[in-house]
Amino acid sequence: MSYLDTGLWFAGILGEAIAIAFLLYRRIFRNLPVFSLFLVWTIVSDAAMMILSRQFAARDPHFYTRIYMVEISLDFCMQFAVLVELAWSVLRPIRAALPRRTILVISALLLLVGSVLWPIAGKLTLPGPTHQWHNLMQLQQASSMLRVLFVLVLAGFSQLLAIGWRDRELQVATGLGFYSLISLGAAILHTHHLGVDTYHRVDQIVAGSYFCSLLYWLFSFAQKEAPRQEFTPKMESFLLAVSGAARSNRIALEELRKSTK
Repeated sequence: MSYLDTGLWFAGILGEAIAIAFLLYRRIFRNLPVFSLFLVWTIVSDAAMMILSRQFAARDPHFYTRIYMVEISLDFCMQFAVLVELAWSVLRPIRAALPRRTILVISALLLLVGSVLWPIAGKLTLPGPTHQWHNLMQLQQASSMLRVLFVLVLAGFSQLLAIGWRDRELQVATGLGFYSLISLGAAILHTHHLGVDTYHRVDQIVAGSYFCSLLYWLFSFAQKEAPRQEFTPKMESFLLAVSGAARSNRIALEELRKSTK
């Protein structure tokens, strides 16, 4: 590990620790508990993987690879949960009027979009030592694409959703989206036959982009959040109508099932 790698690692740990302090100080964790837990998880996983890499990466690469695959899988689950939380938090002004299962609908919609992105991600994924490894790398790329698309939709419909750049949801999504966009660019470069040094430099750029996202979060969290704007009457009526139609369809389906028994 080079001095730059070590420096980026320590800088990332420090940035995450400061970000968590801001989340606690500004009480942001109350609205975004999953994102707060994600930063804690990242510190723990980064520290653990650093220790394990020094102990097993060269001595027992198969064991280290298995641990790495588990870590990536858990990281994907955490980041997916963050996207669900952000989408749910955006609906905060009318959340009390929505059905309790709305958060499950949001999760299903994100999974549906992810399934559409899955074959595209496969073209950006290099063949791995095993089929399981290849699928996991493909999942990582699909997750990055989903996060980029999420922030683009959030920013593109920000006026309709009554959010701006001073709202925490858009700030968190922007940081994740920037890091994910650089990760996708790195994945495209990795599909070319790069030298070992060039390959490693690309990975360092990805690590640097995550540190830039941390700096953006630190700057954003240091500022007071703008008061949450209410939806326009038309947008509120539309969202409630959509949720109401979904609830009515579910009830009708349940009644149909009961009548056929």
